[in-house]
This record gives sequence, C-alpha cells and structure tokens, in this order.
Amino acid sequence: MRRLGWSAAAAAIIVALAAWAVAGPNVPERELSGLTGDVDRGAYVARLAGCVACHTDVRGGGAVLAGGPEIETAFGSFYAPNITPHPQDGIGSWTLDDFARALTAGKSPDDRHYYPSFPYAFYTELADQDIVDLWAALRSLPPVEGGPPDHRLRFPFSFRPALGAWKRMALQPGELGPVDGRTDSWTRGRYLARGPAHCGACHTPRNILGVRQTGRRYAGGAGGAGGAGGAGGGGEVAPPITPDALTDGGWTQASLAFALRTGVLPDGDVFGGSMAEVVREATQYWSDADLSAIAEYIMDSETGR
Repeated sequence: MRRLGWSAAAAAIIVALAAWAVAGPNVPERELSGLTGDVDRGAYVARLAGCVACHTDVRGGGAVLAGGPEIETAFGSFYAPNITPHPQDGIGSWTLDDFARALTAGKSPDDRHYYPSFPYAFYTELADQDIVDLWAALRSLPPVEGGPPDHRLRFPFSFRPALGAWKRMALQPGELGPVDGRTDSWTRGRYLARGPAHCGACHTPRNILGVRQTGRRYAGGAGGAGGAGGAGGGGEVAPPITPDALTDGGWTQASLAFALRTGVLPDGDVFGGSMAEVVREATQYWSDADLSAIAEYIMDSETGR
C-alpha cells in the first residue's frame, strides 16, 4: 500500500508539472479600454511590425493581409493567416482583448498556443497604444474571404500543447523599461528593434529548441523565413549586426539608416534575400526619425544583455 501511495503521489506530481508546462507563462492582460485607436497610425505600426510582408502572398497575387506564402523552417512549413476582418476566415469575430492576447501572449481566442512563426516573443513588448492603433487599422480593411492552408509540421512539432513549455523558456512578457543615461532616440530605437521590428528573430542565434540566446543578441543567426519565424532553417544566414561587426564592415549610423530606407549598402551593393523584403514591405515606409533611432540603437546596442 505504501508503494502504491508513493506511485500515486509521483504520478500526481508528473501530471501537475505537465499541466504547468502546457499552460505556458502567465502573461498579464493589457488594460486597453480607455484608449482610442488611430487608423492612420495603426497602418504605420503595421509597417513597423512587418505585418504586410508575412501576411500577404505578394508573389501569388494575394490580397493585402489575407494570408501569407509558405514559411519554410527546420520544423516544417508555416503559413501566416488571414488577418482581415472577415468573420470566418479572418479576425472579424475577435475582440480587442483577443487581439492583444494574441500579440502579447501568443494565444488564440480559444486559448490555443500560437507557433512562434508569429513573432509574439517580440510583440509582447508592444506599447498599449500601438496595439490599439494596429487593431483600428486592421478593422478598417475590407474583409477578404479565404486564406492559406494549415501549417504542415513534422511530429513532435505538430503537438501544439508542447508550445507552453517552449514559451516558458522563450517568452519574457512585458513592455521594455527605460534605460538611464540614454537619449530618447536610442530608447525609441531599442523599442523598435526589440519590439515591432523583431530584429533578433533573424539576427540572434538560437539553441536546438529555437529559443533565442539573448546573451548573444545580434550575433547572427538563421535568416530568411525560418529566422523570422523563430524556428531556424529557411536556408538563409543572417549576419551579425553587433556594433563591432557593423563598424568593422564599414557601417555608420547614417549609412545604416540610408540602407534601411533604400536597400543600398555602404559599398554600393544592395540587400538581397529577406532583407530586401524587409526594406520593400517595411522600413522604406518608416519615418526619418525612426530610421535614425533604430540605427542609433543598433550601432550602440546592448549586446550580451
């Protein structure tokens, strides 16, 4: 009987640990009810966050934000969903709270974990007003019927509940705090790079589980769709963008901001691969102030912190 008792206790502990892992980290709900969204500013936030590039099948002639092309990774193929306000195929039945929870906690309205091909590990740091503005912009779009196919993943990566354990390792929820002694521009650049622009999705190395090694932030990693999806693979390597690496490569704050606007590098060459897409669908639309801010931060970033 004593042996049975110990076995039952051990089983109960295992079940409790499994439930704890599957649930994922506790991400506080955002209190957004007192904020009013601005459609035009939300459209700009969509460009900051790269929404158009992932959620639009440009080559396939798809409607804007009605679902993206295949994202190939080491774990299988992902497809960014339709995020127009279509009530069945898009997010037309969502509430603002549903939307905020998806961005900051990586959870669907029915409490399922999203795969990290959706870079919520970065969007969890979005400012409240940016979330509300982005929501207003998406709600203003015409609803589009249809969308991409379901993800095609290999086992065990197709076992969605296991994402709760991954999130406990990879998700650090909450807005970025201030840093003493830094300019407002540097602080804005830090927010852009570590939040909406999710630079570390490609440019920070990951371990075998796809968790970013933040102690080596911007030291280079898997680029392309795989890196942007947070899963590695994709066949493209993202170079290091630490201050030392960029300085050694002949970059300056001004040339970095110029490249993000035009795609033209300091040596006269141009970006290729996924960075060309980043410029085409995102950074060319940024304000001069934001380009200068992210360049200031990247050229003087918190490597190792």
